[in-house]
Amino acid sequence: MIATVRGFMSMSRPAKILLVNESGETAGLLMLAPYLADHLTHRVGLAVWLVGILLGLRHFSEGLFAVVGTLGDRIGYKPVLVVGCALEALGCALFGLSTAVPWLIGAALFSGLARALFIPARRAYLAQVEGERKVEAFALTSVCRRVGLLIGPIAGILLVDSGFETLCMAAAGVFVVLTLVQWRVLPSCAGVHAGSARPLWAEWREALGDRVFLAFAATMFASYSLVYQLSFGLPIEVRHVSGGRTGITALFVLSALLGLAGQVRLTQWCERRWTPGQVMVRGLIIMGVAFVPLMLPPAHGGPLIRLLPIMLCAAILSVGMMMVFPFEMATIADLAGDRGIGTYYSVNNLLSGVGSVFGNLLSAAAMGLSRALNVAGLPWLVLLLLGVFSATALTFVNRSGRLPAGRLAEAGVGTAP
Repeated sequence: MIATVRGFMSMSRPAKILLVNESGETAGLLMLAPYLADHLTHRVGLAVWLVGILLGLRHFSEGLFAVVGTLGDRIGYKPVLVVGCALEALGCALFGLSTAVPWLIGAALFSGLARALFIPARRAYLAQVEGERKVEAFALTSVCRRVGLLIGPIAGILLVDSGFETLCMAAAGVFVVLTLVQWRVLPSCAGVHAGSARPLWAEWREALGDRVFLAFAATMFASYSLVYQLSFGLPIEVRHVSGGRTGITALFVLSALLGLAGQVRLTQWCERRWTPGQVMVRGLIIMGVAFVPLMLPPAHGGPLIRLLPIMLCAAILSVGMMMVFPFEMATIADLAGDRGIGTYYSVNNLLSGVGSVFGNLLSAAAMGLSRALNVAGLPWLVLLLLGVFSATALTFVNRSGRLPAGRLAEAGVGTAP
């Protein structure tokens, strides 16, 4: 924890604002997200399939609007961040103020558009202002996200009894505050293509024509299927085992505490021993292995005993995520170089969204098949194989020498595959 505080204090002023922004945005979203499906199903009375479409649309629209992330490279990252936070506030408010399906669709679209704006812009801004320290900066980003992961669900539990409308307005209020803070306090940061007369599609063509970047992004595709299980597969398993919400909250709290306690030190430890590519390969293997406890014969005993394999899975998965994320974000920035870094993050954001949806569909199909065949461990075996596949593919890309080597390899250390 001391290393985390020291790292945060050593960051530039804009980076500190962006890191606080990360915590606030995560907390605001997770105040609302765990209760949205329950509200739409039981209070609004929508069919389950329609709720699934609405929630899927919220995530799909983030990828659908990914092209707007390129705007940061042209007009600067600050205005894109401000507009994104304001749109998220509007989306949260609409979820609470209306029960009409057209307005709920609008809320989902606004939320997706907002994230398509502020996620690439924030990452590009952070990579630009921190430069050589971007791995450490993204490690702190992961820590701050986990702060929000800890605060958001707890705040949601305290507010949900006051009414879903109150909860939505509180989440919207968080984004209104973030909008005002960034507008008044965050310094302007010119995009790498500021003033360019080139059309936006030319920048996307450049990113999509970068074979090294696409090879890297393709190898990481499966990893997003694993990451999203903290919000999809594991909560479903908790419900199946315990029948309550407490275990679901515990998943988020456990992941948050691990990140707060060890993210920065783990990143520094990995950076001293391996190149970025080697760290990510090992992290992906750990993420896949995380699902092995769920493939073991079920434990006998009370709900707490039966929850232990799920919590162990969440802990191991979180460690793998902690290893992968900072180096993945820094590698994308290095691959972009002096080109449109916001565009590169937007393309990656689009692929991560597709990967998350793919993971949900694959997990859901495997769960249905496992019940039909009476093979309980099938979904987790599929996810294990996805992690191994992604790690194997990244190993080949890394061995080709096309990925940025990192400071360790430049010093002649960490050359093992």
